[in-house]
Amino acid sequence: MFVQTEVTPNPNSLKFLPGKNVSNSGPYEITDKDQINNELVKNILSVNGVEGVFLGKDFISVNKNGQIKWDEIKHIVTSFINDFYSDGKEFVIDENIKEEDSDLDEIEKKIVKILDQKIRPAVARDGGDIKFKEYKDGVVKVQLQGSCSGCPSSTMTLKQGVQNLLCHYLPEVKEVIAI
Repeated sequence: MFVQTEVTPNPNSLKFLPGKNVSNSGPYEITDKDQINNELVKNILSVNGVEGVFLGKDFISVNKNGQIKWDEIKHIVTSFINDFYSDGKEFVIDENIKEEDSDLDEIEKKIVKILDQKIRPAVARDGGDIKFKEYKDGVVKVQLQGSCSGCPSSTMTLKQGVQNLLCHYLPEVKEVIAI
């Protein structure tokens, strides 16, 4: 198996592409190895300097601190991914962890639909995700995950991309902020 890597706009995040399915349960971010009972994620989070793992449909984004260089840890993470899939496993996460949207009002459902259809695919290409958290008085609060979390260009993406798009489709939206 050959695990490819892609750089992301965030210099402290690298996208690993195993060529296999990663999450069969939607995007999932883990920053504490005690949060999850998964051998691969625990191993990656145990690598010196790694601060978070984000699981997308077909990729794994790994966030590190600024003191460690990718040359020091990239091969270790790649080795863990190879070992995991060579044992015949199909998914890193294959359980129902989706959050329910049933109690959202109409404007919130429209916001989530625009995020899902127009924004999430672009954010996923950069190794991250965006989650709707709240809408109140014209302000949309979102959570950036994976490579987007802590990315130097995330503020520009949020304001020029996400905010402009939501304001265009939904005049009720006045501002988008990350929490």
